[in-house]
Amino acid sequence: MPEVTTAKVQKGDYFVDYEDKLFEDVQAEPGEKALVTFHTVAFEGSIGLVNMLQAKRLLRKGFETTILLYGPGVTLGVQRGFPTIGDEAFPGHQNYENQLKAFMDEGGKVYACRFALQALYGHGEPALVDGIQPISPLDVLDIQLIARRDNAYVVSTWTM
Repeated sequence: MPEVTTAKVQKGDYFVDYEDKLFEDVQAEPGEKALVTFHTVAFEGSIGLVNMLQAKRLLRKGFETTILLYGPGVTLGVQRGFPTIGDEAFPGHQNYENQLKAFMDEGGKVYACRFALQALYGHGEPALVDGIQPISPLDVLDIQLIARRDNAYVVSTWTM
């Protein structure tokens, strides 16, 4: 039987060289834009949270950054809590709301499709996190076409 001789990992140990950055730290040129679209369900995987962090990073790099929540992505933008709205039922329960609020506090814009909000997920506009702008389902395509026209950098959880 093989014998394990490596020391047990301890809190504070390093597994990787996190300071070694290979590529230049790209910053936005004046007027550059970014659009991050979400067509993913809250709490069904990591992509929602990861792309919110990417949106914040783009914003901090100087890109005029917008988030679009459509289809199941609107579930990222509704207020939640248990036993009451705003309560954190488990650690991380309010991650989406907290990330969206921080993004908007730093100057980012967030839009949510009204059709998905009501017709697909049974929420009204009052359920949205404060600061999220509801939009017509017809605007879901147009905001993406505007981003294309403006040569914006686009991060998408769904390709149209």
